[in-house]
Amino acid sequence: MSNDSPEVAAIEAAARDYIEGWYAGDVARMDRALHTDLVKRILVDEEFRPVTKDRMIEMTASGGGEMPDPEFEIDVYAVSDGIASARTVSPEYIDHLHLVETPDGWRIANVLFITRD
Repeated sequence: MSNDSPEVAAIEAAARDYIEGWYAGDVARMDRALHTDLVKRILVDEEFRPVTKDRMIEMTASGGGEMPDPEFEIDVYAVSDGIASARTVSPEYIDHLHLVETPDGWRIANVLFITRD
C-alpha cells in the first residue's frame, strides 16, 4: 500500500505509538494508540487469552518491553471507509491490527498476536 497518503501515515503513527510506546514504557503513547474497547488476544493451547486496554496500560507502566530502540516493521494492508488492517513485527511479537478512525484519530480496536521464537 502506498505510504504517500496522509491516512496511511496516520495509521502508521497509531501503530508506531503502540510499538514504541510498549518498548519505551510510554503510557501516553500506548493510551493514544488503543481504542477504549480494545480486544487483544493470543491463542495458547487452543484457548484465547485476552488482554484489555487497561491491562496493556498497566503492563506498559510497569516497563513494557524494556528494550531500548528496538527494530520493528509496520505494514498497512488495507484502508476502507474508516477501518484499516495492519501488521507490526517487533523483536518479540507479530501483531495483526484492526484500526478504526475516531474523532480523535486512528485507534487500534483489535489485535491478534503471536510471540516470535
